[in-house]
Amino acid sequence: MGFIANMVSLVIYFSYRLCFDVAPAANTLTNLMGTTFLLSILGGFISDTYVNRFKTCLIFGTIEVLACAMMTYQAHNPNLLPKEPCLKAVNGMEGGMGLYFYTSLCLLAVGVGGVRGALPALGADQFDARDPKEAKGLASYFNWLLLSTVSGALVGVTIIVWVATNPNNKNWWIGFLVTTIGAFLGYTCLAFGSPFYRIQVPGGSPLVRIAEVIVVAIKNRGLSPPGSHNELYEINEKDAEFAETKIAHTEQFKWLDKAAILGENTEAVQWKVCTVTQVEEVKVLTRMLPIIGSTIIMNTCMAQLQTFSIEQGYIMNPHLGNFRVPASSIPAIPLLFMVLLIPIYDRVFVPFVRRFTGHPNGITQLQRVGVGLVLSALSMAAAALVEVKRKHYSLKNPLKPISLFWLSFQYGIFGIADMFTLVGLLEFFYKEAPAGMKALSTSFTWISLSFGYFLSSIFVEVINSVTKKITPSGLGWLHGKLLDYNNLQLFYWFLSILSVLNFFNYLFWANWYKYKTDHHHHHHHRKAEGEAEAAPQSMSMSGVPFLKTAAAGEDASKASENGGGATPGPAEGN
Repeated sequence: MGFIANMVSLVIYFSYRLCFDVAPAANTLTNLMGTTFLLSILGGFISDTYVNRFKTCLIFGTIEVLACAMMTYQAHNPNLLPKEPCLKAVNGMEGGMGLYFYTSLCLLAVGVGGVRGALPALGADQFDARDPKEAKGLASYFNWLLLSTVSGALVGVTIIVWVATNPNNKNWWIGFLVTTIGAFLGYTCLAFGSPFYRIQVPGGSPLVRIAEVIVVAIKNRGLSPPGSHNELYEINEKDAEFAETKIAHTEQFKWLDKAAILGENTEAVQWKVCTVTQVEEVKVLTRMLPIIGSTIIMNTCMAQLQTFSIEQGYIMNPHLGNFRVPASSIPAIPLLFMVLLIPIYDRVFVPFVRRFTGHPNGITQLQRVGVGLVLSALSMAAAALVEVKRKHYSLKNPLKPISLFWLSFQYGIFGIADMFTLVGLLEFFYKEAPAGMKALSTSFTWISLSFGYFLSSIFVEVINSVTKKITPSGLGWLHGKLLDYNNLQLFYWFLSILSVLNFFNYLFWANWYKYKTDHHHHHHHRKAEGEAEAAPQSMSMSGVPFLKTAAAGEDASKASENGGGATPGPAEGN
C-alpha cells in the first residue's frame, strides 16, 4: 500500500516540494526503485544462507518502517525542506538536509528490497512440491500474491496519494505517516502468523556452491569426458534419501560436466568433485540469465509510467465532475483492471486453456511472460499517441487541457502486461530454481525490474545528450520542466520500437531454454501431516528439507532435531 503510493507520488514530491528539475526528479525516483529491487538479491541470499525467510522479512521490514518514519519527519519539519516557493530548479539536495534525505531513501531501498527478496519464497514454501494437491496450489498462490499486492496498491494510489498531494493542504507528511503505519501493521500481521508457517532451514551459501562447480570444472578441464553421462559423479542411494530432489542431466554447457568427473585416485570431497545435481544447479541459473536480460526493457517502459506519465497528468485536466483526481492516482485504473482480472484469469482462463494445452497452469510461465512483453510495446505506442494529443491541445489553449483519463490507455494496457509478466517470472524463477536457492532465484524477478529502472535513467541522460547535439534548437528531447516544449512522445516511440525488437530477442531465448527435470525421492514417508525429513546441512547436495515449526522463532537447529521421525544422517557428508 505504502510502497506503491510512494512510487507514483515521489516524482511530484521531488519536483514541486524539493524543487528538483524534471529529469533529476525522474532519475532520482528510478535510481531509488532500481536500487530497491537490486537489493532484493540481498534478502534472497541472506534467507537462503544465514537466516530463515520469516526472520529475514521481519529484520528488513523493521528497516523499512524506520525509513518511512524518517521521511515522515522530514516532510513535516520545515528546517529539513527547501524554502517555498521554489524559485530555482535544482539537481539534488546538499548539506545536512541532503544527508538526511538520501539516508532515508537508502534505508527505504534496503528495507523494501530485502523483504521483496524473501517474502514471495516464504509464501511459496508453504506448498510442498512433492504433494500433487499442494503443488497445484502453488500457481494460484502467485496469482493471489499479486492480487493482494495490487489491492493494497489501489488503496495507496487513491487514498494515500489524495491525502499527500491535495493542493488545499499539501500534507505530504500525512501521506508518509499513513505509509509508515501501514507498513508497521503489515509486518505485525506477518509476525502473528508465525505459529502456522512452514519454515525452511537455510543451507550453505549458494554462491559457494556455484563457485565450487566453476572452480572444479576449470581444474578438470584437461580430463576426457566419460562415454555416458551416467558415469558422472552423483550422490549414491544412501545419501540420496536425505536429499529432497536430484536434477536430471542436460546436454547444455557440457564444459561444466567436467566438474562431476571423479578422477583416478581422487577422493569424493568438496572442491575435488561435484555431483551432477550441483552442476545442473549452475546450468539452471546460467539458462535463466538471458530470460532476465530479455525482460529488462519492459521494466524500463514501466519506469516511464511512474515518472513522465505522472508529470503529464499533473498538467492535464484532473476533474471528474466536481471531484479533483490527483495525477498520481491514475495508476488506479490498471490496478482496478488487475483486481478484476486476476481472479478471472485464475478461476476461468486457466481451467479453460488447460483443457487444450494439458498444462497445469494453462500456458507455460515463459508464454505468459511473452504476452506481457507484447502488451508493453503497445502501451508505449499508446503513450506516444496520447502525448501528441495532449501537447497539441495544451499549446492550442493552455487553459483547456485534455482530461487526465486519456492516460488510462497506456496504464490499462501496461497493467494487463504486468499481470502476465510479473506472476510468470515469479513462478518461473521459483519452480526452476534449485531447492537451496529458491529465494535467491525468485529475487531475479526484482533484478530485472532494477536494471529496467537504471536503464531508464541511462536512456534519459544519453538521449538528452545526443538529441541536444542534433536538434536545430540545441535542446534535448527531455530538457527543462515544461513538457509542452519537450519531445516526450519521441522518447515513448523509441521505447515502443525497442520493445518490439526485444520481444523477438526474447522469443529466441524462450525457445532455447530447457526446463529443469527433477527426480523426487520418497524413501521415507511422513508419519503425520507437517512432519519433515531433516538431515545435517553437510548432507544436502541439492537443497534443504522443509521443517514445520511450532513457533517461527525456534532456532533452525532445534527445529531440525525435533523434525518428528526424521532419520539422523551420518556425521560426515559429501
